[in-house]
Amino acid sequence: MAKKSKKQQQSGGTPATVALTAAGVDFTVHAYDHDPGHPSYGEEAAQAMGVSPDRVFKTLVADVDGTLTLAVVPVAGSLDLKALAAAVGGKRAAMADPTLAERTTGYVRGGISPLGQRKKLPTVLDDSATAHATICVSAGRRGLEVELSPTALAELTGAVLSPIGRD
Repeated sequence: MAKKSKKQQQSGGTPATVALTAAGVDFTVHAYDHDPGHPSYGEEAAQAMGVSPDRVFKTLVADVDGTLTLAVVPVAGSLDLKALAAAVGGKRAAMADPTLAERTTGYVRGGISPLGQRKKLPTVLDDSATAHATICVSAGRRGLEVELSPTALAELTGAVLSPIGRD
């Protein structure tokens, strides 16, 4: 995997790629033309990159007992809200208001990255990520993904690994 140079980071990096570069993590950026009419940002990313949907992960923002929490799950499945709540020691989880999610993370829906957020949120990464050498997550805008090891993602975000996705 190629690291982005400081020059690349300054010429169009997102907060996510800047954070990865600053941490010295190996990563690859994948850009593609985003189709605003596509019904699923994650499935669009997988198709555009030619990557299996079980290696492309979406970042969802949920409210767990009043605390905004990130859930990073494969785009091929969905989020199990009960499992997410249990993973962080909570009782109830619901999807967060999209406007609040955007304002809190600093990213737009379909481009929310688990990295480089305006406010660091508790993060749970679906444990299926560990079955892959690398996974792809949003790099901070629609049409831009970053590929990195799940271990690096978990370390950088302080993520808890837990089975929060479902088919």
